[in-house]
Amino acid sequence: MNTINDRLSAIKVVPVIAIKDASKAAKLAEVLCNNGLPCAEVTFRTEQAADAIKAMRKAFPDMLIGSGTVLTTSQVDQSIEAGVDFIVSPGFNPTTVKYCQQRNVTIVPGVNNPSLVEQAMEMGLDTLKFFPAEPSGGVAMLKSLCAVYPVKFMPTGGVNPNNVNDYLSIPSVIACGGTWMIPNEFIENDKWDELAALVREVAGIIS
Repeated sequence: MNTINDRLSAIKVVPVIAIKDASKAAKLAEVLCNNGLPCAEVTFRTEQAADAIKAMRKAFPDMLIGSGTVLTTSQVDQSIEAGVDFIVSPGFNPTTVKYCQQRNVTIVPGVNNPSLVEQAMEMGLDTLKFFPAEPSGGVAMLKSLCAVYPVKFMPTGGVNPNNVNDYLSIPSVIACGGTWMIPNEFIENDKWDELAALVREVAGIIS
């Protein structure tokens, strides 16, 4: 069975989604899976996040699904109940990390400096989110961290079609997260054909 890291490495780009209407989640999952990006990080920035994850999981049981912007242990519980494969947090919160470890679910917490990387390593973590990537120094900063620490990174925050391959070319980067390939306006207005074309375009950029 492939690990979460193996699956992320194969997909390379994780669409980060803030979905407001869970009734559209299954269709969104269909578009992603059928056009080359069978993965989603559904953020808890909307009230419908857990229901959206449940709908995606039911429609596409083999899809790689994470929950994002997880800030509390309650959101960890909701994520697990909804059926996520992994959890992502914007920062490094030891309480959240410990709780995820107790519940035996993979967490990828956000870090952007050496001290946070070392704190994460101290807790046994070896895959971290580099966030916010571009404001934190971008590719140059990440290369500096990778030169020192034996961990894997998932850069998110300012990653776009123009720089995604710069990040992916770093050996320690397993995948990049991004919002650019899933415009909310496309979801809210049922522009599924346009969204499918955009997803295929992104898949083509990273292939």
